[in-house]
Formats: sequence, structure tokens, C-alpha cells
Amino acid sequence: MSMSYRLIDTFDQYEELLSIMDLEERNNYFRYIMMTPFKEMWNLLNVPIKAKQENGYDVLMATKMLGYADISNDEQIRQGLNDLKNQNVYVIAEKTIKNCIESANKSGLKVKADEIKFGLYVANPDQLELQKGYTGFGGIPGFITVNIYPNDYNVPKIPAVIAHEFHHNIRFSYFDWDHGNVTVGDYLVIEGLADSFAKELYGAEQLGPWVTSMDKDDLEYSIHVVGEALDIKGFAEVSSYMFGDEIAKLEGYQPVGLSFCAGYAVGYEVVQSFMKKHNKTIYEATLIPSDEIIKGSGLFTS
Repeated sequence: MSMSYRLIDTFDQYEELLSIMDLEERNNYFRYIMMTPFKEMWNLLNVPIKAKQENGYDVLMATKMLGYADISNDEQIRQGLNDLKNQNVYVIAEKTIKNCIESANKSGLKVKADEIKFGLYVANPDQLELQKGYTGFGGIPGFITVNIYPNDYNVPKIPAVIAHEFHHNIRFSYFDWDHGNVTVGDYLVIEGLADSFAKELYGAEQLGPWVTSMDKDDLEYSIHVVGEALDIKGFAEVSSYMFGDEIAKLEGYQPVGLSFCAGYAVGYEVVQSFMKKHNKTIYEATLIPSDEIIKGSGLFTS
């Protein structure tokens, strides 16, 4: 059976959102209309659609933290939306998802979900400055979101970021993601596989700044630091190694002396090294446990 997908028409939703003047009504439109297709995803992430107490943690706060444009910022949304429309981004997205599904089908991999829902959202570029204005989420099979404030750098990279998030959907259809118990090693491999899948489909030059912005010396140093921390557990601790010091400081995690997204760059090296050494395709590597990939990469055995 082939995987089916559904594109959520966020462009029309944003137009509607912008026409609502009352902020409370606008908040509710975002919660109950725009986020409803992703309600199951938010549930699994323990994010309520509406907080029980005033100004509590809910999808409005969570999306802001993830770098979505603040829904009261008309100018930012309108500008981002116009640019996305002009670039025909939904056409690109649909083509990409079809391509990802086809590649997965050919290699016998599937996503454990009735359909894959995809939504594209306007980002806040100031908050995603280090990520060059775009990021995505694909950690729950059946759901992929991309938030982007389009610019010349990130628009050409949209297929690769969608492929990256699509791969998370595949990996987590075969391996459980245990938020509280994830180790640095697990997380490295998850991200390295996702970027290796994106590279397989769209080429290394389309990978995001989380992989490409690090020079050789920094990468070697990062491999050393991360190599000492492979068994560290706990989401906050692990995040310090994955995202690096700048983001750790912003998010209130303990800095560990690493550059932006060091864990992503190291994870990509780990998976690429493993695939080369053992002559495995990304499709084969997708089904291999993270410990085996780490050991087999030879990157941490001096």
C-alpha cells in the first residue's frame, strides 16, 4: 500500500487570520482551525491546544518558541506569506513529498501513519537567525511542519529540509523515540540519518547550516567533545550537545563548549562514515540501531 499525504492549505488560513482584528479571536482561529490538523501531534508532544490557565503553555506559546511568526505580527506574516506564494512553495513541497514517498516505497520503507499531513508556516527570521530563517519538525510519524521566512538562501533548500523531516517520520516508524531517555548518541544518529537521506535525494549542497557551517578543525574538536558524551541522557543535557552553546544559552541549557548545531554536523559525519565503511545505502542504514552505527562509524575510536 502506498503512503498517502495531505497538504494543509496554510496560505488561505493565514489570509483568514490576518482579516481577524480581535486578538483573542485570532488566537482561537490559530488554535482551533490552523492547529487542528496537527492536534494529535501536539497531544503526543504534551502541548495543549489551549492552556487551562491564562497565558499558560499551549500551542500559541510552543509555536512561538519553535520560531513561528507571532500571529499578532501582521507585517511579518504578510511579507513572508507573499514571498512564499511568489515562490510557489506548495508546488515544491508537493513534488518533494511525492519524491520522498516514492524513494521510501522503492526501498520497502514506510511511515506508520494513515496519511502524512504537511503544513508550511511563516517563521520569525530574528528568532531563526542562526538557522538562516528556516527549520522543520518531523518527529511524530504522520506529521511534517516547516516554518520558514523565505530568503535567497533557504528557498532552494526547501526540498532538502522536507526530506530531512520526512526521514524522521520513517525512522520513528521503526524505532521508538523516548523523549526523556534519548542519549546524545541516539540523537546524533537520528539527525545524521535525516541529513544523509536529504543528501541522497537532493545533494550535499542543499543541506542546511546545521551541517554545512562548520570548518574542519571545529568539526574535529566537536567530534572529540561529543564522543565523550555519547551516553548522556535527558532532553536538556542532550540538546546542549546537539544545538551548541549559542542556542543552549538562549534556551537556558548548560553550554558545553560547542559551536552552532555541532551535534548535527557530527551526526552527519557519523552516518556518512558508517555508510562508506560498511557499504550501506541510506535505506539500509535507516533500519540499523544507533549504537551499531556509532560503533561502526569508527569516528570515536582513537
